[in-house]
Amino acid sequence: MSSANQVRASHILIKHQGSRRKASWKDPEGRVISNTTRESAVSQLQAIRDDIVSGKAKFDEVASRLSDCSSAKRGGDLGAFGRGQMQKPFEEATYNLQIGEISEVVDTDSGVHLIMRTG
Repeated sequence: MSSANQVRASHILIKHQGSRRKASWKDPEGRVISNTTRESAVSQLQAIRDDIVSGKAKFDEVASRLSDCSSAKRGGDLGAFGRGQMQKPFEEATYNLQIGEISEVVDTDSGVHLIMRTG
């Protein structure tokens, strides 16, 4: 696949009761995740997005602290990827963003995400 067809993105993932895997690097037993409703996860992300957009917080710093994805250790960076490599809603949202733009909340089987396209 040529790099011209690839995008690069960072994300913040909040897992919830409906997530396919109810454990993460910061919640290995899944105790918090199992008690987090989808609605609560969405509310958290909406507040985080507001803080990032308003300049109160930086995307990579929030991702490092709060994301349930192991990419948190890289500030949420997922690297480059092409079509067919991510869950469809995640892929579509990323390809529809401009570089530097942050998505609204995106739902996947993994949980709910904020995505920032970086390339």
